[in-house]
Amino acid sequence: MANPDPARRNEKSRRAVLDATFELLQEMPYQRLSIEGIAARAGVGKQTIYRWWPSKAAVLFDAFLQLSEGADGLPALPDTGDLRADLALVLRATVAELNDPRLSEPMRALATEIAHDAELAEAYHERLDRPLREAKMRRLRSAQEAGQIAGELDLEIAVDLIWGPVLNRWLLRSGPLDDAYVERLVATALDGMRRD
Repeated sequence: MANPDPARRNEKSRRAVLDATFELLQEMPYQRLSIEGIAARAGVGKQTIYRWWPSKAAVLFDAFLQLSEGADGLPALPDTGDLRADLALVLRATVAELNDPRLSEPMRALATEIAHDAELAEAYHERLDRPLREAKMRRLRSAQEAGQIAGELDLEIAVDLIWGPVLNRWLLRSGPLDDAYVERLVATALDGMRRD
C-alpha cells in the first residue's frame, strides 16, 4: 500500500495536531503522551493521525519543524565579517532554545526517540540536521575565504567541534549551559582553527 500523499492533508487539522502535541507536553511528560490524547485535544480522529504519521515521535518531530515554517529559503547563519561574534550569537540563541522550559523536555524526548528509531533518525538528518549543517559549513567557508580560519580546515569536523560540546553538555546535563560557556567555547574553538 502506498503512503498517503502529505499534500492532501487538511492544513487546519495538521496544525491542530501539531499544536495539540506541544500543548499536551506542557502538561505531561512525553512518556504519557498518546496518539489518542493528541487526537482528542486536536479534535480529529486518531486514524487521521496514524494516516499521516507512523508514531507520536514523528508527530513531535513535525511539531518542531512547524516552529521554523515560514522561513524563506535555506537556513543561513549571520555573516557580519566577525566570525567570533556571529558564532557566539548563534550559539547563545541555541542555548536559549535548549534551556527554554517549553522546549527542553520535548527536545530531550525527541533526541531519545531519534537514537532508537532509524527511520525517524533519517528523517531528522534529511529535513533538519543536513540543511542546518550546510548553513554552518557555508558560514565557516566564508570565514576561510576571508582568511579568518585555516584554509585546509575540515569544515565538517569544525562544525562538530563548535556545536557538539553544546549538545553534549545539554544532553548529559554535565555543567552549566549559559552565555559564559558559549563565549569560552567559541574562543577556544576559534583559537584552534586559526592559521599558525
